[in-house]
Amino acid sequence: MNINHYTYRVTWSPEDEEHAGLCAEFPSLSWLAKTPEAALKGIRQVVAEVIADMQTSGEIIPVPLAEKHYSGEFRVRIPPEVHRSLALQAAEQSISLNRLASAKLAA
Repeated sequence: MNINHYTYRVTWSPEDEEHAGLCAEFPSLSWLAKTPEAALKGIRQVVAEVIADMQTSGEIIPVPLAEKHYSGEFRVRIPPEVHRSLALQAAEQSISLNRLASAKLAA
């Protein structure tokens, strides 16, 4: 597994007064450091170590989000009155409900 394909982020942690390195595919992991560069380097090292441990123990390693296949479909439950309102908006705009929902989600 290539650790370069995972989704990393560095953010400021006001509670710790340090930069926090995070990895979306491993939400329980983080690394605190004085600089953003050190936080990124630290979280990448932690991810590499965790993956090595998972491989050794035969655990399933998360697929990087960048490598996952997305169908472009997902199901969302909404209250009937919201469904009605959206259907009306779509009809008034002469577009499909699907196109309206997609545009609203992308905004």
